[in-house]
Amino acid sequence: MRNKLLAATALLAVVVAPLTAQAQDRAVGGAAAGAVGGAVVGGPVGAVVGGVGGAILGGLTEDTRPRFREYVVKKKHSSYRYDGEVVEGSELPSSGVTYYEVPHEYGVKNYRYTVVNNRTVLVDPHTHRIVQIIE
Repeated sequence: MRNKLLAATALLAVVVAPLTAQAQDRAVGGAAAGAVGGAVVGGPVGAVVGGVGGAILGGLTEDTRPRFREYVVKKKHSSYRYDGEVVEGSELPSSGVTYYEVPHEYGVKNYRYTVVNNRTVLVDPHTHRIVQIIE
């Protein structure tokens, strides 16, 4: 059983590594990293769960967050006052909130950002849900 798990993990790493190296979109890289990590912990089922979990994020990496925070501070956007809790998964209104494009050098293609209660957040523009809080 252990040999099968190691073989599956190795095979998955060989298949996923080129995708990670060439990934333009962080979601693909997140899916690949999540799949490999999930395979190590939970075998093939863990690979699927880890891949989905890694792909969902698709936001800023630890490396790009500080630069992005500086970028947003320099822009001096006004903060939207939100009565609800500012947490990942919260749905913001479709009107009244200004959503801004994330510059391509930060590697985020599918999300927009805004400032809510003086906190910068990434938002899915289709659902208006907060996907990442930038702190």
